[in-house]
This record gives sequence, C-alpha cells and structure tokens, in this order.
Amino acid sequence: MISLKDIGRWTDVSAVRTDVTMAEVEEMIKVVRECRCICASPMPWITKYVVDALADRPETVVTGVVGFPSGAVTTAIKTAEAKEHIRSGCRELDMVLNVSALRSSKWQYVFEDIRAVAEAAEGFPLKVILEVCYLTDDEICRAAETAVRAGAAFVKTGTGWGTAPTTAKHIRLIRRIVGASAKIKAAGGVRDLDTLLAMQEAGCDRFGIGVRSAKAIFSEAYR
Repeated sequence: MISLKDIGRWTDVSAVRTDVTMAEVEEMIKVVRECRCICASPMPWITKYVVDALADRPETVVTGVVGFPSGAVTTAIKTAEAKEHIRSGCRELDMVLNVSALRSSKWQYVFEDIRAVAEAAEGFPLKVILEVCYLTDDEICRAAETAVRAGAAFVKTGTGWGTAPTTAKHIRLIRRIVGASAKIKAAGGVRDLDTLLAMQEAGCDRFGIGVRSAKAIFSEAYR
C-alpha cells in the first residue's frame, strides 16, 4: 500500500503539454526536489536543462519522452530521440507506440518499433504508452502484451494529451494481461488523490502527474 508521506517515490512529475512555460518547468523541478519524486518528465528541448538541474539528486531520474504525442514518427526518429536522451543523462524513456499502426492492425510494425527503442535505451527502463482512450479493450490487451514482449519495463496508459482519462478499469485490464512481467504507469487523468489511490489498489506501480495537478495532490496527501 502506498505511504502518503512517501508519495513522491511513486510519482513522475511532468511538464509536457504544448503550452508549458519555463516557469512551469522550474516549478516541476521545485516540486520534484521538495517531494523527493522518483522522476521528472520534461519536453525534449528542455530535457538536458532538467538533467543538469537535478544532477545533485541521485534519487530522482529524468525521463526522456519519445515520439510525443502521437507516436506516429518513424522508428528511425524514435531511436534517434532515445539515443539523444540517454546521452543527455536520462535514465528512463517514455515512448508513445504508433497508435495509427496499432489501429490498422500492423502489429509486427508496432512490435519492431518498440523493440528498436528498447534496444536504443541501452538497458534503461522503457515505458511504452498505449494511449488507451483511443483503443478497445481487446486492443489494449494486445498492445500491452506486445509492448512487454518487445522489451517494455512499464506499460503506461496515456500521454495526458488524449480525449478521455485513464481509469482504474484500465489498470485492472492491463494488470490481468501483463501479470508480474511489467510494471504499470498511469497517466492522463490522475488529478486527485482519490483517483491515485484507486489506481494503486487496482495494481498501478507509478503515476505520471502533470505539474499543474501534482502540487494539489501532494498537498492533500501530506495533510
């Protein structure tokens, strides 16, 4: 069960929206420091800055985002992004799978796309984002299985850019498929403490929370 005083150790704080400003990036860094968060997730152009800003915090890693937000860039672009992030000091990667290819039943392409990025990650954890709001339950199940088979350490539910929020039902569905073979990260719709706790009970291991919601959730948890 999650310890509320250590909620930061379950949380990736992100600043990955299109309209995020440098002020919000600085706020993300501040929140990550104050709450000892396990991870910070910035947009690519500012990732190296965040790595340097958190260099004195070995308990916190920086995630490099790959293929945001659609997942539809080519595999070559995704692997180049992954390699650049690793060179910059990122120690985890969050990759959007190719939703268009998945929904077109191009499963071999989806598998090879993920596998290529997993190899480019050089052994660091890869979190594969399904973007569940666009998928049927059957597609979610097959996507989760494909991601794990291709080398994902985490199956992640969404980018936070989608049309509908992640729910505890999604977590239970993915857990049923992946079992103990991968961890689950919920993102997209984790905007209050009750939702976070319900997802944790459903089998979630990590939470991706935008900096705009993280401060409120942490304040409620500490109270």
